[in-house]
Amino acid sequence: MTLQDRIFPLASIEGRTFSRPRQAVILAGGRGERMRPFTDDRPKPMIPVLGRPFLEYQIIQLREQGFERVLLLLGYRAEDIRGYFGDGSRWGIRIDYSVTAPERLTSSRVAAAKHLIDDCFLLLYCDNVWPMQMERLWARFCESAKPAMITVYANEDGYSKGGVQLASNGDVVCFDRYRRARGLQEVEISYAIITDLALELVPTDDIAFEEAVYTELARQRRLASFKTEHRYYSIGSPNRLPATERFLRRSPTVILDRDGVLNRKMPPASYVRSWNEWQWCDGAMEALRLLHDRSFRVVVATNQPGVARGAMTAADLDAVHAQMAEEARAAGGRIDAIYHCPHNWNDGCACRKPKPGLLYQAQRELDLDLTQIVLIGDDERDANAATAAGCHFRRVSQDVSLLDIVREVVLEKGAQR
Repeated sequence: MTLQDRIFPLASIEGRTFSRPRQAVILAGGRGERMRPFTDDRPKPMIPVLGRPFLEYQIIQLREQGFERVLLLLGYRAEDIRGYFGDGSRWGIRIDYSVTAPERLTSSRVAAAKHLIDDCFLLLYCDNVWPMQMERLWARFCESAKPAMITVYANEDGYSKGGVQLASNGDVVCFDRYRRARGLQEVEISYAIITDLALELVPTDDIAFEEAVYTELARQRRLASFKTEHRYYSIGSPNRLPATERFLRRSPTVILDRDGVLNRKMPPASYVRSWNEWQWCDGAMEALRLLHDRSFRVVVATNQPGVARGAMTAADLDAVHAQMAEEARAAGGRIDAIYHCPHNWNDGCACRKPKPGLLYQAQRELDLDLTQIVLIGDDERDANAATAAGCHFRRVSQDVSLLDIVREVVLEKGAQR
């Protein structure tokens, strides 16, 4: 069953019902002054990333997430975009256009295109990309029962300057486009679900759409949020381009739990304290070698509460991991990164699985797209962490080894290319 075929519930909002949107609207008309000289001879969404225009990645993502139509709100060098994308048939999606003067602000672009916009739609900026999972967005939107919902990056790493303040239930209590108010933490990244109830606030004045609509909806407590810890990527400034390229390259990667997947598990409440206590699981070395041969990156994410419980030191754990990586390398494999949670079971940290903190740490440091990655583990904590982070999950068991799963993953990835 494809995403298009799945049945989405209706959203009930302020006496109206709305269906899951099939139209996306992309704001793509500005001059892109911060991206000069790239935008001297092309509009910002046509800046090439890995050999194709950035906007093309958004179009492909929308099609894969079940969208059927895209409306591009253009201005600066609109003919460059129309000439490249045409009616969208090449990408299996219909593309329509609304063109206003380059100097117009975004509320004017939306107002000019109101007659072309569905009663419920997805709004994107042309310079951000984030691994949207539409089912999750729509579930949160239905739960919120608000006329609009923005996606916000949690920003716990201080990646950008915050412009949003949330209530404990996820409602937006302050939206400040100028980022001047106190208590702002989260960053609005577009991927907004908007209804025509919200578009009633679009003014005749030529101002920014966010300022006109989001700020007022937040004041009225009618704006919801979808909060994500998965970093977004951008062509909004030149310094963001290298990370965006790494993210969109989507180098094949797997994330492995350690105990019970790479090495044999110790008895309950016991830990591998030194290399003398390490035993490789059958087939684990061959699995690592196969992954390396097929150019997969391997990331290990493991709970190690023995550090907090005094069974071993952090140095002991580092020594075990160093030897693990060395033996993997000697056997023709490779472990590219290791993340561990050293905390005790009840410490309340964000990194101990089933919480997804280790996965998000790897995501940020390696510019991963977690929605494209398989996490291989052996228990429910791994499965729950994978679900929380949007990863796929495969389980090692007595009947299914790491090598069995790796062979399947390698074949699947090869078929997708």
